[in-house]
Amino acid sequence: MASKYQLKNSSLYIKGTDIPKNKLHITNSEEIHELERELIAEAYATFYDELNENTLFDENYFKSLHRRTFESLYDWAGEYRDFNMAKGNSRFCQGAFVESESKKIFAQIKEDNYLKDLEKITKEDFARKIAYYKCELIALHPFYELNGRVTRLFFDMIAVYNGYKYIDYATVTPEVYIEASIECVQFADCSKLEKIIYNGLSK
Repeated sequence: MASKYQLKNSSLYIKGTDIPKNKLHITNSEEIHELERELIAEAYATFYDELNENTLFDENYFKSLHRRTFESLYDWAGEYRDFNMAKGNSRFCQGAFVESESKKIFAQIKEDNYLKDLEKITKEDFARKIAYYKCELIALHPFYELNGRVTRLFFDMIAVYNGYKYIDYATVTPEVYIEASIECVQFADCSKLEKIIYNGLSK
């Protein structure tokens, strides 16, 4: 089982649980996780339909994925965290630097033309570039919760824009994916994630 988050500030959660305080006052873990899954499925349909040549995969877009997907459930949807967060032995970007580090990552993405012309490069190079930026955002871990699903959504939209299908992560077990993510955070090594993305890419 994956390690629980270790938070210095747990006021976001219902006391004695790992369930975030929410607008619907849900206190059942299974119920809230099912609702989160439904919201992310709706988000895929919405953002897929909205993709067009003017879409910019910038920081505002990234934040909007989180906000618009989960604002019906959480007050903090789309907001970056400002406290420190860890999971197991993995320490994510310190809360005080989330905003500034995010600006650096998205400045790089802007220099890469917002990752909008990657269909011109090989599948290998596409996987390498996506893995690099995905590792950066995994280590940043900017939101209070639901980072993984929104980060996947972000790169799936980029994949579709560039002529690929959604990245298929069913080629590996959750444990293998978690291990690849841990290596991103602890060692800045995105080689395992790159392989997973490459194997999950198809036109």
